[in-house]
Amino acid sequence: MAAEVKGPAAYFPSIEKKYGRPIAEWKELIRTSPLTKHMELVGWLKSEHDLGHGHANALVAHTLAEDAGK
Repeated sequence: MAAEVKGPAAYFPSIEKKYGRPIAEWKELIRTSPLTKHMELVGWLKSEHDLGHGHANALVAHTLAEDAGK
């Protein structure tokens, strides 16, 4: 039995389905953006890529947390 995915990653299947891009591509966009602050990145994804707030927030939170752990 697979473990239940929790936190921001729980949004990933619906993000890929709704927007048609793999999560790795979204993370690369976030990482190459000149913006660095969480809410700036969320706002940018919403305005430039038409993501919903929850989806943008989940991608940014997961990506920044991943990068902080490196």
